Amino acid sequence: MNARRVRAIFERLRERNPHPKTELEYSTPFELLVAVVLSAQATDKSVNLATRKLFADANTPRAILALGVDGLSRYVKSIGLYQGKAKNIIATCRKLIDEHGGRVPRDRAALEALPGVGRKTANVILNTAFGEPTIAVDTHVFRVANRTGLAPADNVRAVEDRLLEVVPAEFLHDAHHWLILHGRYVCKAAKPDCPHCPIADLCEYGDKTAR
Repeated sequence: MNARRVRAIFERLRERNPHPKTELEYSTPFELLVAVVLSAQATDKSVNLATRKLFADANTPRAILALGVDGLSRYVKSIGLYQGKAKNIIATCRKLIDEHGGRVPRDRAALEALPGVGRKTANVILNTAFGEPTIAVDTHVFRVANRTGLAPADNVRAVEDRLLEVVPAEFLHDAHHWLILHGRYVCKAAKPDCPHCPIADLCEYGDKTAR
């Protein structure tokens, strides 16, 4: 896809949603970190339902560490894979206290060293909590990047690298939010809603759906 078309795609996405943001509810970098860890293979809606209650009672590393795995599990048991996630969050709280003064680090290597935190989660934290121009590639971003021809690649890291190359700098901060939301509500996995897609004429997908 040529640079002019890439720019046009993001101009249209920006026009429709000038200030995109995550649908996870949070008020601090630590709350965002917990929410993102919980969101793996789960919906943002289910995470928000759980964290509203959790964060009302415990929203710092020390407070959640005090709950222990069993106590935290009671708050998040409605979320898939909750037992493993609870163990990782408790271990992360301990590491944040012991190594980072209870604060979420603004450093990729330090973030990825936290239990349950991989590159995608680190990218979300760096972008959403700290304003870094990173792109977190989830299933939605991966699908949209490949289907549209925006940044086709065989794996998530290659898609991320390609997007960082082709997305104009002015759109980088918000790019993954636009792509996630586009994939979640328009360019859906089973049947993309091409008739209502704002970038349908720019997209290189060869099997567009009809009205």
